[in-house]
Amino acid sequence: MAIRIFLVLVSATVLFAIFLLSLRSWLQRCKKKLKDSYDGPVNIGIFHPYCNAGGGGERVLWCAVRALQAKYDNIKIVIYTGDIDSSPNSIMEKVQETFNINIDKQNTSFVYLKRRLLVEAKLYPYFTLLGQSLGSIILGLEALCRFPPDIYIDTTGYTFTLPLFRFIGNCKVGCYVHYPTISMDMLRRVQRREYCHNNQAYVVRNPFITWVKVIYYRIFAKIYRWAGRCSDTIMVNSTWTENHIRDLWGVPFKTHRVYPPCEVKNLKSLTRNESPDKIVIISIGQFRPEKDHPLQLQAMYELRTLLSRNEDLWNKVKLIIVGSCRNDSDYERLKNMQDLAKHLSLENSVEFKVNVNFQELLQLYQNAGIGIHTMWNEHFGIGIVECMAAGVIMVAHRSGGPLLDIIETSEGSQNGYLAINAADYANCILSIICNSKELNDAIRNAARSSVERFTEEEFDINFLRAVSQLFNTT
Repeated sequence: MAIRIFLVLVSATVLFAIFLLSLRSWLQRCKKKLKDSYDGPVNIGIFHPYCNAGGGGERVLWCAVRALQAKYDNIKIVIYTGDIDSSPNSIMEKVQETFNINIDKQNTSFVYLKRRLLVEAKLYPYFTLLGQSLGSIILGLEALCRFPPDIYIDTTGYTFTLPLFRFIGNCKVGCYVHYPTISMDMLRRVQRREYCHNNQAYVVRNPFITWVKVIYYRIFAKIYRWAGRCSDTIMVNSTWTENHIRDLWGVPFKTHRVYPPCEVKNLKSLTRNESPDKIVIISIGQFRPEKDHPLQLQAMYELRTLLSRNEDLWNKVKLIIVGSCRNDSDYERLKNMQDLAKHLSLENSVEFKVNVNFQELLQLYQNAGIGIHTMWNEHFGIGIVECMAAGVIMVAHRSGGPLLDIIETSEGSQNGYLAINAADYANCILSIICNSKELNDAIRNAARSSVERFTEEEFDINFLRAVSQLFNTT
């Protein structure tokens, strides 16, 4: 019996190896045909299944495409996307409307992936990280078979596609990491049995399930390390992400810190348009669970309590939550937020704006005096930087990118505020409301001066430097 099992395993291994070798050989022939089909000898495939989402990650994608097109004449760029309901023209129009970025349409095409559902969290109520990672491999295989590139760049964090394109597709491989799929912070939260959006209450209550999840995370982290090390060049978006990737992947000298491109130049030139009769607080971010929008509503509830003796002042306060929705789950999350606002009796003090265009966003920046951002361990925070450039005084979470890269709270160089819980946020907002005009102006000026590090020009320089080694060996 044991011999039969052994023979079956050996046979399966041999057949799988033959399949991989055959696939690799077929892809090489396809790549040769592609080179003969296009004038540009270097084909670049960029993996971004939600390229039409309109968030900060998409700004990175389109600025990267624009930078590559400006630098290299002999390239053909293909975006792997699952936005099958969006035509190339509609995607390009949204890029222009949302980000004010012009892309060379003649040199950019799309490969539409039909299996994007496989990377969505809702498909995996349990072992979500593993399920999404395995799903990304299948989605990556679809992308590779549809268009085998010479250079492959993942810009969304699907790290398990890297070995697929490197070893099967025989591509030069690069990645831009916005946020590690798993981090030591996540592992510590599970070990301490702390509740959060990715550590549900039933896990927190059960020591055995907690132990199983810790083992699962540790094994996953080792596989994640191997997959990440397959990249020829590794770009990270912040100090926080860089520290985690270096630790997780064991690549202390291989990372390039490339801050995301932020709309700084135009925003710094905006004229402030605050009304003395209104105190507008603005929140920018996609409607995803990690953004922790409920904390913003809780902060507003706490602020109303602090202003209970000054009803007239409270009636001036309005929170405008601006965000984009990628799918049905995001829209459901938005509906839950609207219901929570009603439950807290904040419906007259909170307004939601979804998928706004660039011009409307500029107007919102002009009218807002205070900004709020509540994500714990935000990897960077493009929305935070843009608010600061527009002269909006930011209150962000005391962790991740806002703490390490963006906001300074020391006296004399303060450019914003940091908070942890709802009471902290409420107190910071109240401080801004009660500050003298001179102090708030000093904070605004310091904030606007500090964001020059995050311009699109700086991104272009650092991104092209990081990916140059992919072209040098192609």
